[in-house]
Order: sequence, then C-alpha cells, then structure tokens
Amino acid sequence: MTLAERLDRGQVLHMAADVTHARRGALRHAFRYKVEYLLLSPETALGSGLFSVNRFNLFAIHDRDHGGPRGQGAGAAWAWTQLEQAGFQRMPGMVMALLTQPRLLGHWFTPVSFWLVLRGDQIMAAIAEVNNTFGQRHSYLCANPGFAPIGRNDIICTDKLFHVSPFQDVAGEYRFAFRLTPDHIAIRISQIDGDKGLDAAMSGALRPFTNATAIGACLRRPGGSLRVLALIYWNALRLKLKGAAYRPVPAPPDKDVS
Repeated sequence: MTLAERLDRGQVLHMAADVTHARRGALRHAFRYKVEYLLLSPETALGSGLFSVNRFNLFAIHDRDHGGPRGQGAGAAWAWTQLEQAGFQRMPGMVMALLTQPRLLGHWFTPVSFWLVLRGDQIMAAIAEVNNTFGQRHSYLCANPGFAPIGRNDIICTDKLFHVSPFQDVAGEYRFAFRLTPDHIAIRISQIDGDKGLDAAMSGALRPFTNATAIGACLRRPGGSLRVLALIYWNALRLKLKGAAYRPVPAPPDKDVS
C-alpha cells in the first residue's frame, strides 16, 4: 500500500524528527533536537485513543491552526484552493497530507508545517507554512514546472519574504529539497544571502501513531510545543550573547502565499 493510500484510509503516522539548524557567516550558531511530528490527511484522519481531530485530547490536530490566517485556518480546503489558483490540477488518487507538530493538551505552536500533495509515494506539490514567534504567518508554494513530481534531487527556489528570526534579515532566497519514501521523510531548507544564511533540515522514520507512541513521546520529550518555544528562546539568548544584532519585526507580506 502506498503512503497516499495509507493516509487516505485514515492512518496517522508519527515521526520523531531530527531537526537541525546551522547558521552560516561570520557569526556561527548551530543546534540539533528531536521534535514530534505527525503526518496525516486532515480530510480522512481517524481520531482514536489519545489523538483527536478538531477536539481536545492529549494530542490533537485542529483545522483552524493550519491553512490561511493564523488562528483562523480552513485546513486542507485552503491548501487545495491555493494550489488550484496556481494552476494545479487535482487528479484521482491525490491526497492532501499535513506534516506538522500537533497540539499537546490544547497548546499549539510550530515553526513550520508542510502541506504535501501525495500521489502514490510521490510529492506532486508542497506548501511550507511558516510561523514566527510574533504571531505572524506566511506560506511558500513549492512545485516543479508544470507540477511535475518533486524528485529527491530537485531544488525549488523562492525569495525569502517573511520575518522569522530577529537575528536574520528578510533577504536572499530559500532553497527547498524534499525526499520521501513510504516510511521516511527528509526536508531541507537553505536560506542563501551572499555568504550568510541558514541551513535547516528535518528527517525521520514514519511509524503508526498509537497510544503507546503518544505516551512515549510525552515521557521522552515533555512539553510538546511549549518545549519547542523554550528551545527557540534559549537559542535566541545564545545568539544575543554571541553579539547577534536584533532586527525589528516588519509587517508580514500582503499575500498569504508566495
């Protein structure tokens, strides 16, 4: 059974992702952490046990957290609309998957989620949904010319338009790379700005999300998105102590998607 078929039948998959960041330029800084991600189709995912869709639970996914203005999301319907407006033709067998950090006991925050259009075990298009810690969001549509399947060696480039870190300029471009197999995902994002920039990556094995998986995740990495926020602020403090200059927060782009 392909990955798209598994998700279309309601399976929810867990990834204990290895997340790495490495800053390039005169001021170097790097870190690596494990973060809990789920891969599911919000249109068909089946809640059970300690996981729910659109209602409170230990772990949960809510449509309002994704797709469109932050806190007012429309879920997968928004993602399909954005792609169709860009000329994407939806075909039978395609599944809109969401790769994201879930809510833990109702608390939500994730720096980046990915909408992935899957057909079989291929990614046909993606939308990177980026959130900063200042309450803002912007999304980047990633696709090959003619919406050809995104292969493991493809690099998709787009201008950086959104303020993420107060220690980096809104400048240069992003380069996205996606690698997918039926039981593994790897995503790399590089920001290129002359001799400065950032290399970020996440990867991990996909396993069924069970009650045992949920409890194990809480025991190994307690706090969920609160832990992620704490790590973001801890690394911001480390950068400040290294002498990184603080940039004021600009207004987000006028458009939701670029």
